[in-house]
Amino acid sequence: MRPSRREFLRGTLGLAVAGNIKSSGPWPFEHSANSGTNSSAIYGSGNLGTWIEDDFGLPAFRYTINQTTDARAITDVQPGVLGATEHVHQVGNDRITALASNYGHVRVRQDEGCPKLLNDFDPEMSQFGGGLGYLINGEELLSTHYDGSNREFERIFGVGYYRKKVGGKGCSVNQIISAPFGDDPVLISQVTIANHTGAAATMRWVEYWGCQPFQFSFRAAIEGMAGKPTQAEWRRDLGRRFGHQVTQIGAGRGLLESKHFNGRSAEEEAAWRRGKAALRADPNGFYSPVKDLRPGAEFESIDLPQTFLVSLDGAATGFSSNAGSFFGAGGAANPVGLKESLDGKLDQSGTHAGLLLERTVHLGPKESRTLSFLYGYLPEGFSLVSLIAKYERSATSVLDSSTSEWKGRGMRFDVPGDPWIKREATWNHYYLRSSLTYDDFFDEHILNQNGFYQYTMGFQGAARDPLQHCLPFLFSDPEIVTSILRYTLKEVRDDGSLPYGIVGHGVVAPMLSDNASDLPLWLLWTASEYVLATRDVDFLNQQIPALLSAKAGRKEKVSTLLERCYRHQVTNVGVGQHGVMRMLVDDWNDGLIYTWAHSAMKECIESSESVLNSAMAAWVFDQYARMLDYSGNRAELAQEVRASAEQHRSATRAQWNGKWFKRAWLGPTPGWIGDSTLWIEPQPWAILAGVTTDTQSRELLQTIDHLLRIGPLGAAQMSDGPDMRSVGGTNVGTLEFGAIWPSLNQTLVWAMARIDPAMAWDEWKKNTLACHAESYPDTWYGVWSGNDSYNSPLSKHPGSAANEPFFHGTDFPVLNVHAHACSLYSTSKLLGIEFTENGMKVRPGIPLEAYRFDSPLVGVEKSDRGYEGWYAPSRSGVWTVEITLDAAAAKAMSWVEVDGKRSPIQVQANGSIMVSSSSAPNKPLRWALS
Repeated sequence: MRPSRREFLRGTLGLAVAGNIKSSGPWPFEHSANSGTNSSAIYGSGNLGTWIEDDFGLPAFRYTINQTTDARAITDVQPGVLGATEHVHQVGNDRITALASNYGHVRVRQDEGCPKLLNDFDPEMSQFGGGLGYLINGEELLSTHYDGSNREFERIFGVGYYRKKVGGKGCSVNQIISAPFGDDPVLISQVTIANHTGAAATMRWVEYWGCQPFQFSFRAAIEGMAGKPTQAEWRRDLGRRFGHQVTQIGAGRGLLESKHFNGRSAEEEAAWRRGKAALRADPNGFYSPVKDLRPGAEFESIDLPQTFLVSLDGAATGFSSNAGSFFGAGGAANPVGLKESLDGKLDQSGTHAGLLLERTVHLGPKESRTLSFLYGYLPEGFSLVSLIAKYERSATSVLDSSTSEWKGRGMRFDVPGDPWIKREATWNHYYLRSSLTYDDFFDEHILNQNGFYQYTMGFQGAARDPLQHCLPFLFSDPEIVTSILRYTLKEVRDDGSLPYGIVGHGVVAPMLSDNASDLPLWLLWTASEYVLATRDVDFLNQQIPALLSAKAGRKEKVSTLLERCYRHQVTNVGVGQHGVMRMLVDDWNDGLIYTWAHSAMKECIESSESVLNSAMAAWVFDQYARMLDYSGNRAELAQEVRASAEQHRSATRAQWNGKWFKRAWLGPTPGWIGDSTLWIEPQPWAILAGVTTDTQSRELLQTIDHLLRIGPLGAAQMSDGPDMRSVGGTNVGTLEFGAIWPSLNQTLVWAMARIDPAMAWDEWKKNTLACHAESYPDTWYGVWSGNDSYNSPLSKHPGSAANEPFFHGTDFPVLNVHAHACSLYSTSKLLGIEFTENGMKVRPGIPLEAYRFDSPLVGVEKSDRGYEGWYAPSRSGVWTVEITLDAAAAKAMSWVEVDGKRSPIQVQANGSIMVSSSSAPNKPLRWALS
């Protein structure tokens, strides 16, 4: 009898205490992983493993816990993508994303069509993900499936790869599954087999990749509203309804799999009708009625891409597509089909299909050999022949070249004496960029928020999130920023609004939040920041197709679409009775009105006002005006935008209650919230936009420090007050009831850096993965990746992800992009880096003796010599860099050097030092103070 998915992942199959073999790599940061405490660990490791430096000079995490026996591995999950003891690492490039499991298997995500896993983990159907391998050496069997029974099994989560090393009596296996740097839809599996005996040996290696899809279907979420079957069960049922045809590639080179859909059940069609009817019957629910779909849009994909498995460095000696027969009752731990060579049959795959290749390996005494396999899928524009030819040539070097690319790219931040900071910056860049996927409805790459929202809800959104995620790439990879901007610009509707999110293939998410009030602000911010940082004014003239317009085929310039978004914000969103920008259904806080105004929803939507929106608009409109000034020919519009900024500054200023800014007006019946309770959302924006006086700013930060910075992690979203206690119930300290949100705290760090750099530095560190791992060392998420929020100390489960009926965040509390993007972007704000129409500003005030911020666009370094930096936009020009130091630091500087020319420093009346010079492509403006 095959084990169920839940039994398998709870680790009831093999119960031996795991150990580790020593790695051959140059890892100078090793420590004993069996100490049981974090006292001797590398900082930020937690108790599930340790950070190391790998063979490539990059950070990696050695995962050491035996999740089949150690209770610390258990997470409270509902059945879905992850099991209760399953922890995953992300292996990806610009297109493919893979979930590498602590159990050894790898599932590949693919976003063309509808987002989905191509190879589900479903033991009942003999589907075990992929990337598993089996070495048969006489009577000895080594497997890269982890069941806890092999003491010599090592797992390394690396930059772009997953390494599994398994030792035996006379042989060993070192399997590395990697995503080649770039945009190819493939993974490479490299398997080094070693003979440790003094005699020659003939061994067999079997490589396995599964075929059953698992779509992150929003239709299934609607079908599962009744509770049984659940959305996860509907999604798995859909995957099981695909049949598979597997054919040979060449003369034993590999296998090619095609899927065909066998149709839906009457039960599912009835559940779909019931779900849509339920949405129509609940006008105040989180979801809205399903509308007719645009041409090409669909909730689920029926036409799925082909997948393939190829032996790159020699023909296979055996093959099969019948995973059901191969695994049998033994499952992934002990497949019954290993007793004999693969049967070479491809005609009995059905719904139990798998891609299985066998290689026979002859090894002399003490000899080793590396085998290479190529797994992937075939989206439009890719040729199997070309992919095979490319990786036949580069199979032995692709891992070295990929890690070299990762090592040389991105934003870096290095603080001597704190090596974990450089490690985390490097790791965050990898995790952020490897989260890219390709959406062929919008024909762009996208940085989905991921985490719970994609892997559980099946949701790409909100629209503000990818715009936040791409901001760090201003400094290193501007082409990624323009891809995210084009994706979002293609969503702009005829009235200038943006959809809240996308599900399936180009479907506007059926959610009440589709009437969100703040989304164009984020587009204006990111677009303005991009042009001012890179000086790429040509981007404003690009023609963008309006894919969600009622006018088919319409194209407009970027500049025109941005102005339409601005007009929508000031006209359609507009202001309410207090002159504050309206909130409509939501602003950043998309759970606010459902909680604090659920009994007065209609009134709230019609008359609510968001102090957050006005405070943010005051800064964003100013930045948009600066961009208009720089790009030229829009002086009248720039003047109008500045006037709007000032209106919102004044409206925000009026909501100061003597201690902080109120949060929102919900209408005559609910009234104001945020008067008796401090909400963090509008406070940083008010400081950044110049709403506050210097005295108010300092007093506000001290209040935030006292009321919100109450635990080992960053500031909480809300203070412990009536607004929280009146509705929070058992969820106090979670989600919008006062959780800790990196998305909010990145702007808090930015505001703090202007007023109190020491507090900013402390807040920045508190929002890092390392700090979470040190504070909650037995929690697996928050070490190498994390969630979009963590429970505050007011919660009964501090440091954890939210876990309540509607938002069961622990179901997938990892791979959320905010956990990586916000730390990177706020690093630049720690140093006061801001872009203006004339150049840039730098305020390097954090209280450190030395540090180095390094990126292709901007650099800032502090050392015992003084300060130095550079600015290298894509367009030639003359720029002014304004450097602001505190009084003591400025007094210690005597000389300024610009592009090699030295002169005495002249400090301006406002305390800043101005340097001006030119730059050109490959010739940065360089400055130094000494």
